[in-house]
Amino acid sequence: MIGILLTKIRMFIRNPWTFIIFTVMSIGFALIIGGNGAATSISVPIYAEDNSVKGSTLEKVLKEDEAFRFNWLIEEEEMLEQIENGKAEVGVILRDTSYQLIVGVDSPNAAMIEQAIQRAYREHNLETALLEVSIMNAGEERVSVLEAFDKAMDVPAFEMETTSFRSQDAVIYDNTFQTLFGFTLFFVIYTIAYKLQPILVEKRDGIWDRMILSPVRKWEVYVANLVYSFIEGYVQVVIIFCIFRFWVGVDFHGKFLEALLLIIPYIFSIVALSILFTAIVKNVQQFNAIIPIIAVSMAMIGGAYWPLEIVESKILIAISKINPLTYGMEVLNGVVLYGYPLEDLLFPISILVLMGVVMIGLGIHLMERRHV
Repeated sequence: MIGILLTKIRMFIRNPWTFIIFTVMSIGFALIIGGNGAATSISVPIYAEDNSVKGSTLEKVLKEDEAFRFNWLIEEEEMLEQIENGKAEVGVILRDTSYQLIVGVDSPNAAMIEQAIQRAYREHNLETALLEVSIMNAGEERVSVLEAFDKAMDVPAFEMETTSFRSQDAVIYDNTFQTLFGFTLFFVIYTIAYKLQPILVEKRDGIWDRMILSPVRKWEVYVANLVYSFIEGYVQVVIIFCIFRFWVGVDFHGKFLEALLLIIPYIFSIVALSILFTAIVKNVQQFNAIIPIIAVSMAMIGGAYWPLEIVESKILIAISKINPLTYGMEVLNGVVLYGYPLEDLLFPISILVLMGVVMIGLGIHLMERRHV
């Protein structure tokens, strides 16, 4: 078995293009259709007419704003040039007690930027007023005013706690995760299936019979092929998820490792499905024709392209119940979007494992009874 695995690995090193192509396609489609999933801030150029603005509370508050990224420029002409060229929607000229908003594109962002500027000026004016009061006093009384202000900022008078809730049947839709999970589960079908395709070539050329007659046990031949296709499919999923997590910046809501572990039953079921079709078809041409049809159908019916919640056809919903991709999406969405514990995901995981066992058993049985 180890010898067969090593041979498969050498063949992969010589020709890794199938793996690379489907991995790149998964990443590309997820990025193009779903976006990168990372929270991006809007760039706003700022020019300070008054030098006193720089280094003040006003600059500090604007830098802490999460929705907008305020870029401080040295020249006013540079800011106006960015707005004219369309590189920025809005620019701001800051003065000590006032500001001027220069709008290049009339959009809702302009009003939100103005609100952020006004909030910064309120805090700036409050601190300025307190400093003026403290200057009018002397000695210990001046120090007490500043200490009271700092204490009030660190320890607010009251706290607000916000909570949200949803009904049991509420649906959470996130386009980033929908496309990421959907295209990953879709393209991994091709990767796994085409790694079991050489079985047909080996049976046609008589290599399979020679392996069966060799000292290698028959179960080792099957296990080696299944393990290799499983490993390659799982590695593809791991690479895609890692790229989105650590390079693109998609937050898996703290469930990154759980998602990688719970995807294993789906990979197992796709390996089983592939071995079943390998046993059913008669030659490579039939295999190449049927796999794209099956993969696209599974993606459409299983919720890879769009959520199943928007599907109204009862027939399609019924068919989706025998689709491994349906349960793969259910597991990933359940652990990442809904935060379900493991016990709530045991049903789809059990269905995937059951499908895998049945299809592997049926596939090997058919393969043993037929001679291609």
